[in-house]
Amino acid sequence: MNSCTSEKMSKKKKFYVVWSGLNPGIYHNWDDCQAQIKGVKGAVYKSFDSKEEAERAYASPAYEYVRRKEKTRPIPPCDGGGTNTAMTESPLSGRGMGEAPLYALAVDAACSGNPGPMEYRGVYLGDGKEIFHFGPVYGTNNIGEFLAIVHALALLDKQGLKMTIYSDSRTAISWVRKKCCKTQLERTAETEALFQLIERAEAWLKSHRVTNPIVKWETDKWGEVPADFGRK
Repeated sequence: MNSCTSEKMSKKKKFYVVWSGLNPGIYHNWDDCQAQIKGVKGAVYKSFDSKEEAERAYASPAYEYVRRKEKTRPIPPCDGGGTNTAMTESPLSGRGMGEAPLYALAVDAACSGNPGPMEYRGVYLGDGKEIFHFGPVYGTNNIGEFLAIVHALALLDKQGLKMTIYSDSRTAISWVRKKCCKTQLERTAETEALFQLIERAEAWLKSHRVTNPIVKWETDKWGEVPADFGRK
């Protein structure tokens, strides 16, 4: 056996998951994967060492695999009564919210232009720290608010946690309750990746029972939502 043959045999085969691209799916070589993501804004993909691992990943939200360590953090456990007794202060202090629970998530989105580069995130109210962050991807603020709520719902469902989700967007809350993102944004090559994310979010809403309360954040009374990006 010559060295060239030996090198080929020792090289492990990779499987590529494309969550957002021209045609999401599982691809068996880099060339096919690259054809789905090249030039696509917001394309989301990752390689895996086995077909089984790739199939599990494709059936799950992309955020669980893509930049997970940098973009997500565990939600602290509660004492069973809906509060976190270890927290003495929170972003809610002095906002006139009465006995609002600290064991809750706040979500928000920011967009540079409308449409334009959009990102969203979720913040834990107990300590004001970021739990998840996605983007930027080309889209609109309302779409980002919608995706942020669904992202929070899916994360809490996966971790088996029950807590309130705050959003300052009546539009996004309405879309989530209707299980449909009623955006007027045109579906083009530039927005295709975003629309694939929307379809995955809508599919999740239709296949899961939402039990975590979604509450409108009252900006006039409480100030900016704690997940706000501070760009106003």
